[in-house]
Amino acid sequence: MINYHDPLKHIKFLRQTLSQDKKPIGFFISAGCPLSVNMPESQWPLIADVAGLTKYIKEELSSKTGGENTFDKLLTEVTLSKKSVDNIEDILSFIRGLKEVSIGNTVRGFTEQDLITLEKDICSKIVTKLDVILPDRESPYHKLTKWISIDREKPIEVFTTNYDLLIEQAFEDLSVPYFDGFVGSRQSFFDLRAVEDNLIPKHWTRLWKIHGSINWFQKENREVFRSSKTTEINASHLIYPSHLKYEQSRKMPYLALIDQLNRFLRNPNSLLILSGYSFNDEHLNDTIVSAMKSNPNTMVLALMYETLTYTDTSDNIIERYPKAIQLALNRNNLALWGFDEAIIGTVRGQWKTLAPIEEEDNLANCVVKSPKEKVDGEEQKDYLKLGDFSKLGDFLQALIGFNQTKLDDEK
Repeated sequence: MINYHDPLKHIKFLRQTLSQDKKPIGFFISAGCPLSVNMPESQWPLIADVAGLTKYIKEELSSKTGGENTFDKLLTEVTLSKKSVDNIEDILSFIRGLKEVSIGNTVRGFTEQDLITLEKDICSKIVTKLDVILPDRESPYHKLTKWISIDREKPIEVFTTNYDLLIEQAFEDLSVPYFDGFVGSRQSFFDLRAVEDNLIPKHWTRLWKIHGSINWFQKENREVFRSSKTTEINASHLIYPSHLKYEQSRKMPYLALIDQLNRFLRNPNSLLILSGYSFNDEHLNDTIVSAMKSNPNTMVLALMYETLTYTDTSDNIIERYPKAIQLALNRNNLALWGFDEAIIGTVRGQWKTLAPIEEEDNLANCVVKSPKEKVDGEEQKDYLKLGDFSKLGDFLQALIGFNQTKLDDEK
């Protein structure tokens, strides 16, 4: 038996939910989102995903002469340790783990200085690729920001695992005030009290960069600062994801920001919308699932890019997001919306519209593709493409007038 979900029903419910003034609403922006920024073909993507970024770093730092340099030796050791050489976060975690035990000696053939140099070179390459700007004000980041700018009783909270400064650019281009945990102008410092006690004006959007940023750095006393100019930062002091961030003290931003995600999800009737997240970070998965278990009234909506399955070269049907699918099948307050099907209330089903799309709904062109012609004797499927961050931006742009009218009516 094939189950179906009506995309129009769920889109309209989402639209109504996003129009509520007092509901805690958060957006979670992850690695897939920069891929949706419209760029000339020769310049796309603006920022690569983790796999693309890792490929670039490997091309830049590997030996060009056919021999084996220090970076190549590092990749060999990463493989021997059963970590992924295709994930720059795993590589950085490996380096930092070795640094902890290399002082005054060598470990796996690397001196402490070797590891410091490798870390600095990798971080410098990351800055080169991530220190970019959005090409115009029609990006999905700007459309999200325009929607966020509507006055509400409850401020919007934006969580991101990305290290880039794209969302900051959109906020500042449109003069939308935000707070990211740091205060000060020359070398901004992390204000833990303001974060934990919510000592922030309610008209400021909350921006939580839970994996750090290319403009964060650490001084010799291990305190974390933020600079407005990445060129002023010593790359060896840049902070990027690694296992070490989970072990550092609460003076460090990471644990405080993970706590903020947990705290948000424990708010009564909160809604967190995930975009560009593939559920490959077990630590984040644990945080999200634990909060959902403790607060069954919270709702997490994961908008997934592409179909939930694909067919490989041997005609086997492969799940594209196995971790996400497994979680959604077991948690009724985690919904998964793919292009062709969804898991809602633990029920997996294909998208299928049950009524015509009304033109005044502004949904047909922006979100739902619902052709009714038959192909090879079979009726074409309906598609819901909110998992494409650019489509989500279009959807939010279309809601601005609708939301403002609803909010004005409630006040």
